[in-house]
Amino acid sequence: MGARGPAGPSTCDPEPGDGPTRLGLRQAGAGRGTTRKDPSRGRLSPQDTKSHYPAGLFAQASAARMGRKVTVATCALNQWALDFEGNLQRILKSIEIAKHRGARYRLGPELEICGYGCWDHYYESDTLLHSLQVLAALLESPVTQDIICDVGMPVMHRNVRYNCRVIFLNRKILLIRPKMALANEGNYRELRWFTPWSRSRQTEEYFLPRMLQDLTKQETVPFGDAVLSTRDTCIGSEVCEELWTPHSPHVDMGLDGVEIFTNASGSHHVLRKAHARVDLVTMATTKNGGIYLLANQKGCDGDRLYYDGCALIAMNGSIFAQGSQFSLDDVEVLTATLDLEDIRSYRAEISSRNLAASRVSSYPRVKVDFALSCHEDLLEPVSEPIEWKYHSPAEEISLGPACWLWDFLRRSRQAGFFLPLSGGVDSAATACLVYSMCHQVCEAVRRGNPEVLADVRTIVNQPSYTPQDPRELCGRVLTTCYMASENSSRETCDRARELAQQIGSHHIGLSIDPAVKALVGIFSLVTGTSPRFAVHGGSGRENLALQNVQARVRMVVAYLFAQLSLWSRGASGGLLVLGSANVDESLLGYLTKYDCSSADINPIGGISKTDLRAFVQLCMERFQLPALQRCCDRALCALTAASWQHRPQLSWSPWPTGGCPRPMRHGDDVRRAVHLWEAPEGRQDRPLQHVLQTPQHVEGHLLAPAGEACPAPSGSQQVADKVKRFFSKYSLNRHKMTTLTPAYHAESYSPDDNRFDLRPFLYNSRWPWQFRCIENQVLQLEGRQQQELDGVD
Repeated sequence: MGARGPAGPSTCDPEPGDGPTRLGLRQAGAGRGTTRKDPSRGRLSPQDTKSHYPAGLFAQASAARMGRKVTVATCALNQWALDFEGNLQRILKSIEIAKHRGARYRLGPELEICGYGCWDHYYESDTLLHSLQVLAALLESPVTQDIICDVGMPVMHRNVRYNCRVIFLNRKILLIRPKMALANEGNYRELRWFTPWSRSRQTEEYFLPRMLQDLTKQETVPFGDAVLSTRDTCIGSEVCEELWTPHSPHVDMGLDGVEIFTNASGSHHVLRKAHARVDLVTMATTKNGGIYLLANQKGCDGDRLYYDGCALIAMNGSIFAQGSQFSLDDVEVLTATLDLEDIRSYRAEISSRNLAASRVSSYPRVKVDFALSCHEDLLEPVSEPIEWKYHSPAEEISLGPACWLWDFLRRSRQAGFFLPLSGGVDSAATACLVYSMCHQVCEAVRRGNPEVLADVRTIVNQPSYTPQDPRELCGRVLTTCYMASENSSRETCDRARELAQQIGSHHIGLSIDPAVKALVGIFSLVTGTSPRFAVHGGSGRENLALQNVQARVRMVVAYLFAQLSLWSRGASGGLLVLGSANVDESLLGYLTKYDCSSADINPIGGISKTDLRAFVQLCMERFQLPALQRCCDRALCALTAASWQHRPQLSWSPWPTGGCPRPMRHGDDVRRAVHLWEAPEGRQDRPLQHVLQTPQHVEGHLLAPAGEACPAPSGSQQVADKVKRFFSKYSLNRHKMTTLTPAYHAESYSPDDNRFDLRPFLYNSRWPWQFRCIENQVLQLEGRQQQELDGVD
């Protein structure tokens, strides 16, 4: 579609009305199966129309169709909580791009003026004040003239705070539409700060603050659940969660004649979530017809969440524009030119929809003396439908956390990352995410992104630097460190060094033994006792304490080097310390408080071991990193003499005489406790839906998954034992979650204490009642199966 400049009202003058087709030619020939249709848009082709009607009537119909093609825009913006100046500039840029492409309606993300993740800052009057000041700047800007702008911000109405859409045109506020269904599950806490508007299809007068009255010359504006009626169509708003509710507003709005639906979202990334979002939009327009615009925030706005864009434009069940899910572009604008007649003819064919429409209650309409279409649009090309392209889960991991790391790095104004690299798969995966980030930065610079280039020059403190090679950039922004002890193996050291060489990181190798011996020496000096490892005759408590002191020394060393390693090399700035504990390890407490799992941020803390393996395999192939093969395949020895409570860890205690009695991969204890994450192909998300509900509930899902036969009696007992083992370890180690490093949220579940997982951290870890119920259930199942066997005999 060729871009055309913005057109004011004087150049567009379609016939007035709320969208009916005057001659009815579409409906006359649009019955199902009666005529041939253009399959891409459900519209009569020009050849069909000419063959069905006389030439004069065809000319009259063509004239009537003028002024029915609309160009609309939606966007994904990388907003930042409370960055009012930056947020304003990104909003203005998106409006400017939309106008340049000929759009006459622009939709932005939810709460885009202040940033979605302000959290308890919504309580503060300054957040409301600065949002109003930004709105005033938008109203006053010449960029916002001759285009309907739909922006998001918090609004106080009659001393109640609402999450609102503010829709304005040419310095006049048309409507303030409050959100009616608030997201209040998982990571969302909207009911903490906002109140839903509960008066369906009703409006009130909102008295504008004086700063806006002086600018708009309006004293009051409509506030509530209403739709806009322009000269050529009707527009209705949804806000994020409302699309996901059982009875979304777009259903009744569409039945009442609304032809364009808009949805401003603040939807964060979760693996495999994009399918659900796209399906909801396409299904909405398949059943009811219409154009659907979805805008979303993108990037990290200051928290654990990454908002993953995916802005889109759909019509009548088809996608016409797809935005990127992961990118480093702060502003992304989508436009599409669509024919309103396609909506009307599509709806006219669905008799069940029209019967429902005849009974629906009407919405209040705000009349707008403005048209989205131009009178002379006969030759204007329309957009073609496209097929949505999805990322695999491994690709999502390679892109989402990498973009999150980039936002964290540039907005924290640090000079790079420091990563303890152990030679295991988790720290290797974290290193690969930084390497993936470097790939995306180089690609963005190659495509001419000036913001990314300016940011990377600031990070490396070189005004003329231009990154071209991801490996070279990685050497500037990533420092890896192998912290050996007397119990470490040469093999893990070699793997860490080999991977560092292949991704190009600045690598350090050091020994923590002097620090460990000094700390243990202090204890011995004060108490007169010397703790020993279990293999040297020490008790379990001694063994665990000696392992943990090594782990905690590594944390202290990591932060020391993060602060001073660049200084020692004559460079400025400090480094962010990266953690590398996955979600499986966090659930079962397979970590030490204040060890290397304690860091500034953790890009893999919300990702399961299974998904991490798929991601590492992808990196091995895409980035040509053969060292990853050794990290994944080589068996790592671990102590088995101690019980699980003593949590034998890699390289933390010496091997028994004769070496490790059996090879074992790092993390096998986690997966052996209960294989909740080892779901069959195609059902990887099943365990995440059921984990940490109740022990008996989880056991029921594992004993009899949907569509599967019950296990044999011996299998029932094994499942019960694993469930009890899992909950015992979870409850014993739950206190560790109170100090969990802020981690990228990637799954439908997170162990993050007080952010997502609102559970106690002091449990009766014996679970006497629950475990007795599990044993009774196993006995009943075994007895039933034995009766069935006796009946067969």
